[in-house]
Amino acid sequence: MNFKTVAKLLGALLVGIAIFMSTSIIPAAISDGWSSILTFAISSILTAGVGLGLMHLGRQETGSIHAREAVAVVAIGWFTVSVFGGVPFFIEGTFSNPADAFFESASGFTTTGSSVMTDIESCSRSILYWRSLIQWLGGMGIIVLFIAVLPQLGVGARHLFKSEVPGPITEGLKPKLKQTSAALWKIYLGITSAMFLCLLLAGMDVYDAICHSFTCMATGGFSTMNASIAHYDSVAIDIIVTVFMAFAGINFSLYYLLSRKRVKEVVTNREFQVYIAINLIAMLVIAVSILGRYPNFFTALRYASFQTLAVSTTTGFATDNFDLYPSFTKILMVALMCIGGSAGSTAGGMKISRIIIVVKAAYHEIYKAFQPHAVFSVKVGKQVIEDSVIRSVLVFFGVFIPRSSSERS
Repeated sequence: MNFKTVAKLLGALLVGIAIFMSTSIIPAAISDGWSSILTFAISSILTAGVGLGLMHLGRQETGSIHAREAVAVVAIGWFTVSVFGGVPFFIEGTFSNPADAFFESASGFTTTGSSVMTDIESCSRSILYWRSLIQWLGGMGIIVLFIAVLPQLGVGARHLFKSEVPGPITEGLKPKLKQTSAALWKIYLGITSAMFLCLLLAGMDVYDAICHSFTCMATGGFSTMNASIAHYDSVAIDIIVTVFMAFAGINFSLYYLLSRKRVKEVVTNREFQVYIAINLIAMLVIAVSILGRYPNFFTALRYASFQTLAVSTTTGFATDNFDLYPSFTKILMVALMCIGGSAGSTAGGMKISRIIIVVKAAYHEIYKAFQPHAVFSVKVGKQVIEDSVIRSVLVFFGVFIPRSSSERS
């Protein structure tokens, strides 16, 4: 492994994070004062300094990135940005324990959504803005952004992209992965901007609209309010967030197809069809199961739809206490959480494409037991899935299910 190449790329990554971190000085200057300004100035300079040092270490390396270097950059990169992303939390005094600052940062960048904050609304606006921004950066993937803005990485770009993008099938939208990464980020930014404008029209202030747009499209769920979206008690805001959570769980390559007016390909996409069907059925089932808690079916459907998308996309926003829902409903929501959204989306979970592949592979194995001489292939839509992909999906499934079961227990 070429460690100097890895150091150079990690350094460039940290410099990029420092640039984004410095934007937190704006809300600090508007709302928080000199203490917060200094917090982010020092944090940005420290992050950029370490990044420039690493880049200097590998300044003479111009060779291509191979698979080992790509895996190292992705793995070490996520850990490194989580460490430096936690620096403002510690300097500001949000957390007195560095481990808590690292936890919050890692939770943000990985869009996990867990938090060790006990009183969110008592934090400075600049800290909450940074907390939302790191989720947005992590949603589409900092490595994908890295590929989009960096000079040519040669064949290494493909290794980086494949190591970073979630899902069993990593296809390019355009011939060059640099262009694909740029296209994905443009779509991500465009939908985030659309949500921001919708929230403004619904009555949310600029600051909260920015933060919630960041964390909704990243399906991370960090909020500026202790009560999450329930704080606003607004039908319009609930509907907007529900719709955009659904958008965030769709494969982003489908938006690219829409922009090229290839509507039929989107509508006939098998994963998209299954994603819509699962969520619509779950919404109706949950709405019926909680009907007794609300005055009418439409109110129950409003809350059921929000909670369904919040768990199925692993966003984690809340407008209701679903711990009070019937046991069957809670089991269904846990199942939705494990399934997750589409491959190529910002949603978590196993991804629907993997579920489809597992089900079809199981069916074919059963069918083969009765027809041993039959020749068949596993397809998702019209695409034939290679045996190597099926094996990797089955291994992932085998590792994911026991781990998820142990975490729930």
